[in-house]
Amino acid sequence: MEKIIIFDTTLRDGEQAPGASLTSTQKLEIAYQLEKLGVDIIEAGFPIASPDDFAAVSQIAKKIKKSGVCGLARCLKPDIEAAAKAVKHAKHPRVHLFLATSKIHLQYKFRKAEEEIIAIAKNAVRTCRNLCDDIEFSPEDATRSDRDFLYRVIEAAINEGASTINIPDTVGYSYPQEIYSLISDISNHVSNIEEATIAIHCHDDLGMAVANSLSAVLAGARQVHCTINGIGERAGNASLEEIVMAIKTRQDAFRGLSTQINTKEIFRTSRLVSNLTGFVVPPNKAVVGRNAFSHESGIHQDAVLKNKTTYEIMDPKAVGVAQSMLVLGKHSGRHAFRDRLKTMGFHLDEEKLNKAFVRFKEVADRKKDIYDDDIRAIVEDQIRQVKPLWSLMNFSVASGTGEKPLAKITLKKKGKDISSQSSGDGPVDACFKAIDKVIKLNAKLEDFRLEAVTSGKDALGHASLRLKVKDQTYGGHGSSTDIIEAAVRAYLDAVNKIETK
Repeated sequence: MEKIIIFDTTLRDGEQAPGASLTSTQKLEIAYQLEKLGVDIIEAGFPIASPDDFAAVSQIAKKIKKSGVCGLARCLKPDIEAAAKAVKHAKHPRVHLFLATSKIHLQYKFRKAEEEIIAIAKNAVRTCRNLCDDIEFSPEDATRSDRDFLYRVIEAAINEGASTINIPDTVGYSYPQEIYSLISDISNHVSNIEEATIAIHCHDDLGMAVANSLSAVLAGARQVHCTINGIGERAGNASLEEIVMAIKTRQDAFRGLSTQINTKEIFRTSRLVSNLTGFVVPPNKAVVGRNAFSHESGIHQDAVLKNKTTYEIMDPKAVGVAQSMLVLGKHSGRHAFRDRLKTMGFHLDEEKLNKAFVRFKEVADRKKDIYDDDIRAIVEDQIRQVKPLWSLMNFSVASGTGEKPLAKITLKKKGKDISSQSSGDGPVDACFKAIDKVIKLNAKLEDFRLEAVTSGKDALGHASLRLKVKDQTYGGHGSSTDIIEAAVRAYLDAVNKIETK
């Protein structure tokens, strides 16, 4: 198998995404995980950018033992010296030089002629060669550069000692056929290209970063720049997880090619980067999104239960996800519903299953998410017709500014009314404590939410909560135009589930 080198730039280009700034400690934590993931080269930062970035790159270079560590530098002596110094203690140090070559950059950013740019590139690589053995050179904005000029710049950089030539689609302007053509033309028109590895670096401004990167691989590129979750400037970079799993999954197209990525660490790495940057992974994100291995459609669920390959092209365990999810909702079918009931320990005959399924569909039409507690309630209340042990007779609350809320409550059990009262931090807390006194329940309130389900001043309020008793958690729901009553009914709903069990 021929190896595709994975060059991860999460800590450099990824961190340049607005709002994704990371501390040195956070960068090191991600670097450790990238090493565990099996990344070949970690671009740890832009050392000249700030003292903190220099320190972060230097620290990562000292700590990482398996992956190569790279620092970015413009074709300026201070940049090159800072980058080389920052990575010098790495087991596999690399300096990544970049210099724009497109006409728009030459005219408006540099205001220099083509020959001057070639001279700058040659001098920078020559300077770097005396400080670091492994040099990567990027002609920035390559996809918008004149090809004949691009060939000359690349040839000059290789002559001076660059061993990797990276082709950046800096502004995400290109498309797959164009990238394939560009990489092929570089291979055919740069006389000394065999002395270097061709790399690709794509941005996602038009949503084609991954497709462009894979097209480059098919054309002969053997190193791919990417980031975890595709984070990066503007619309982001090519996603590591998508590139790696595309090569792994489509061996018919990428025959003889592989990466050294430990794919079982992909999901864990994705969540770490998401948590530390604060960038939420979209639910529909390929490979690592919450819905990537979830199925709600009844037709899909039925097929997946028979054979997962009908609608899953990847094994979720291969990327570190425990299992695929059959999400129950209004699109779910009878097969998935029966399977969930069995998982929960319910074994219903056909008649009871049909009744439960009808009720499930009614609830699903009104409720966005269906939880196991909802299904349990459907089975118990609609099929087994379990009556609540405790029912609310009446309650009252006295509360006001400067007064400690006091709740009085009366519950009925087996025809007998039992009353109690209690104070609390608020009217709802007082009611809950009064209920606890009656029932003598030692439960922990883990979650409590209140929302309006209708509009207007007389809006219907819906309360939902979760109570934990020992190692079991129970959900409760209640609705009323009185929000305190809605909370009380939700609490009793959970209590009845506990008592019934």
